[in-house]
Formats: sequence, C-alpha cells, structure tokens
Amino acid sequence: MPTLPPNRQGRLAENETHLQREVAESYGEDAERYDRTRPRYPKALVERIIATSPGRDVLDVGAGTGIAGLAFQGAGCTVLGVEPDPRMAEFARRKGLEVEIARFEDWDPAGRTFDTLIAGTAWHWIDPAAGADKAARTLRSGGRLALFWNVFHPAPEVASAFGAVYARVLPESPVYRRGMAGLQSNAGLVAKASDGLGQSGAFEEPEQWHFGWDRDYTRDDWLEQVPTFGGHGQLPPDRLDALLTGFGDAIDAMGGVFTMHYTALVLTSVRAR
Repeated sequence: MPTLPPNRQGRLAENETHLQREVAESYGEDAERYDRTRPRYPKALVERIIATSPGRDVLDVGAGTGIAGLAFQGAGCTVLGVEPDPRMAEFARRKGLEVEIARFEDWDPAGRTFDTLIAGTAWHWIDPAAGADKAARTLRSGGRLALFWNVFHPAPEVASAFGAVYARVLPESPVYRRGMAGLQSNAGLVAKASDGLGQSGAFEEPEQWHFGWDRDYTRDDWLEQVPTFGGHGQLPPDRLDALLTGFGDAIDAMGGVFTMHYTALVLTSVRAR
C-alpha cells in the first residue's frame, strides 16, 4: 500500500480534526432537543464510579447540557463542568450545573484538583494524548478517570432494518451502519483513549465496565432523537428527511414501537499514586 507524503498526511489529519470540531460544535444549535432526547446513564454506572473514587469532587469534561454531571450532582457530588460550546454550557447552567467554557485541552484548572474526572459521550472529541496529560494534572493521587458512552446494542431485526435505511440513504457512509454493531462499534475510540492513557505514564492499566439497560421508543421518540446523532444534524435537508422517512417506515413495520438495548461502556483508570 502506498504511503502518503508527510505533508498530505498532515493535511488529512487537520481536515479530520476540523470536521470533528464542526460536528461536536453543531450540537449546541438545538441544545434543548439534545437534552430532551438523548439517553441518560444507568444509576448503577454512577454509583459504581462514585463508590470506587476517593472522594466526591467531580470534574465533568465535555459537560454538554449537563446530562452526566447532573446525575453525579444528584448523587451527592460537587461537580464542575468544562464545555467548549457556550450554548450547551448555558443550558447546563440553567439546569443548575456550574460550567466553565473551554476546550478541555486548553482549560486552566487554576490549581484545582479533583477526585474524579468523568466524560459522558465526549472523550472521543478530545485529543487522547493531550487529554490524558491534562487529566493526570487535574486528578488527585488515586483519583479515578471514568470515560463512558451509551452504545447501541439493537436486536437483530432492529439492526437489520435501520442498517438497510442507512445503506439506502447514505451508502457512502458505512460508519453509520457500524453504529448499530454493538460494542465493536466503539472499539476504535476506546483503543485510542486507552493508548492515550498509556502514553501519559500517569495511569494504572485501564479497565472496562459494562452496564446493560433498555429503552422503549415510539416512532416519534426515535425520529426526534436522530438529528442529535453525530453528523446527522449536518446532513443536507433532503438526506435527513429521507433518513427520517426510512426510519419511520421501519418502525411502523415493527408496530410503531421498539426496544433499543444499550450497553453503557465505561473505560476507567486510576491516577497512579
């Protein structure tokens, strides 16, 4: 396989980073929909992270609308969020979460340290090496890092129906079909995050925890959430409409309601003492 010249590799990497930032920053265009429709995290996940942390001072990286941070705050933790999108940050503030606006890699902790660092469906937007180094500097000795995502784990008939819609409407984007492949769909981003922790030399060997849970969706529930999926809100209107129509028809064929199985995946490690 031919190797791209270094300057071409650099341009491709810059383009990919720029695209990732565009997608990440698009969520704030409809923060209310994002907060209303996005799934929450299992109570058992929150409880285990708290129980295995040295204290209850929590830093929520990529806080978004406060979905993860408020769950920890509700469980008795003191939580500070860091969020690059002012629109998402303001929404979270209105819900009662303290948030500072910055990209985590650029954020100044001003000497503050924390018992726990969480990132709910956010760490894949952060440079894994720079993020791990910053996490090591902001966690106290023995502090816990917990990165987590809700992963689609659909029943075979749901995966087949939704995969067929993606294949028909977005045939050039197989990444969306892979999103219905269960835990293996997140294997790459988990590996990158793990590599970043290893390169920092500041963390113990990472562990993975899995929490299974289910959510029932009506046709309207699912279609309302789809534009909040990564990149979906930036599709041309005709493609998004075709996608929503296809999903709507597929759900109608299932009787108008279906159960989505989720696995809440946690990649976690402890800052070495």
